[in-house]
Amino acid sequence: MAYIGKFRDGWRAQIQRDGVRASKTFKTKRLAQAWVVEQEAKETLAKAYTLRDAVTKYLETVSVHKRDAVDWERRRFDALIEHFGEVPLDSITSESIGEWRTGRLNDVSGSTILRESGLYRNLFKVAQKEWRWLTVNPYDGVRLPKANAPRVQVWRWQQIKRVLRGGQRVGGKTLEVTQAFHIALRTGMRLKEAIMAPEYFDRNRRVVDLPHTKTAPKGETVPLTKQGYRVMCSTPPRFEVSESRASMLFCLLCDNLLISDLQFRDARATALTLMARRMDVLTLARISRHKDLRLLISTYYRETPEDISRRL
Repeated sequence: MAYIGKFRDGWRAQIQRDGVRASKTFKTKRLAQAWVVEQEAKETLAKAYTLRDAVTKYLETVSVHKRDAVDWERRRFDALIEHFGEVPLDSITSESIGEWRTGRLNDVSGSTILRESGLYRNLFKVAQKEWRWLTVNPYDGVRLPKANAPRVQVWRWQQIKRVLRGGQRVGGKTLEVTQAFHIALRTGMRLKEAIMAPEYFDRNRRVVDLPHTKTAPKGETVPLTKQGYRVMCSTPPRFEVSESRASMLFCLLCDNLLISDLQFRDARATALTLMARRMDVLTLARISRHKDLRLLISTYYRETPEDISRRL
């Protein structure tokens, strides 16, 4: 049994036989009719996989091998299914991806769309190249927005003191978060790394042996400056706060202190900008663990021309 009908800007052909249903979309009705004739000539029909089938298999076979990525990828896939619905996988076209991109731009920035598209593009790529569920990747030919310009904000000492004093005044988990913030300012670590740092601090070697990081699943060793070593020596041996809760508490503290244009992640750039005054770029790259010096210079070194002029 075959059916051909209008679908968005094209035509959808559907055919069912022996309990197996297949469907595909085409730009013209003639192409849809030709596909139906081709399918009817076959002895059996190939199973029609849905978007949810692809998402489920991707989470079970690909996402599970990425550290701390499953929850985020599941949320993003849920949003994709909510947008497209329970549709056959091959019914998603470049045109529909373009419509999703345009609508999404009304709510989020270009960098967010690029990050989500990296996940979605790989889903369709795996479905096409490995599973053979698709003949064409719908992301092929889709124009994506440009990434946001790198942030330029740095923490000034007046703002840093307000945050550290605010953590001491509130106490509890907020104090732990501000202590992790102090570690990040002196070592150039990320939020999660700063939370883990006290537990893996080696006092004798003056380093922190992180078991895993964002860019190194097998772990990295972070050398400490004199100031970083002093901060680590005065920090409790372990933090109990989680990364997500720490992020929320830090944002809440900054809101209460009327600090609106700075974030925890700016502490890493602030630390590397200050360190750059006292050490060469290769040593700085070893501390920051950047393999691409261009990224270090363009994104994390944030000293302004006015600041450089005053030092000269």
